[in-house]
Amino acid sequence: MKEDKSNDIFIFPKWTEVLRPGIAVAALGGLVYASLLVFLGFSPEATDVGYMPTQPVPYSHALHVGQLGLDCRYCHTGVESAAHASIPPTQTCMNCHAKVRAESEKLIPVRESNATGMPVPWIRVHDLPDYVYFDHSAHVRRGVGCVSCHGRVDTMEVVYQAEPLSMGWCLDCHRNPERHLRPVEMVTRLDWVPEDDQLVLGARLREEHGIDPKETCNTCHR
Repeated sequence: MKEDKSNDIFIFPKWTEVLRPGIAVAALGGLVYASLLVFLGFSPEATDVGYMPTQPVPYSHALHVGQLGLDCRYCHTGVESAAHASIPPTQTCMNCHAKVRAESEKLIPVRESNATGMPVPWIRVHDLPDYVYFDHSAHVRRGVGCVSCHGRVDTMEVVYQAEPLSMGWCLDCHRNPERHLRPVEMVTRLDWVPEDDQLVLGARLREEHGIDPKETCNTCHR
């Protein structure tokens, strides 16, 4: 006895059944693609590297540090003694600009700040999340150069974030600090290059100074 198929209802033509495997693969592929897009698109490497906000005063590190030779510590006074490098107060700017280009239109916000006592609203470029603890002095005093985290600031007309500053990036340095260690007196020399192999030098400095970076959670999350 033949099966009665007179009541079967087909919304789409029968030939569309051959498309079902392809549709399933496409749907799965789309889900994977969307997941990767969100993961990579919102990772620190994608969202932070290259961050270059417009500052209220067009301060050129390429001019002040690269050409004029200002040491990082002249403006960022706390870098050797405190967790924060510190943003320079207006008086630091006025030490020079009370006489040098004192009437420049570019320096109007600095002169207004000096007159009113209100700080220049600088925009922080390297801004770690509040749940991350980072001590500048602990790194600087052990020979981690400014350039390792901030890049060649002495060549930047406008400062931007050169490294991801992500947890994985920090842990990689803690696991292999030899790549970033230099003589302490060369920490702020952004153009310094070692005469010997960096890994050999780094290994020697690590042993000499007893450098043993921690990888425990409470090292950076306190």
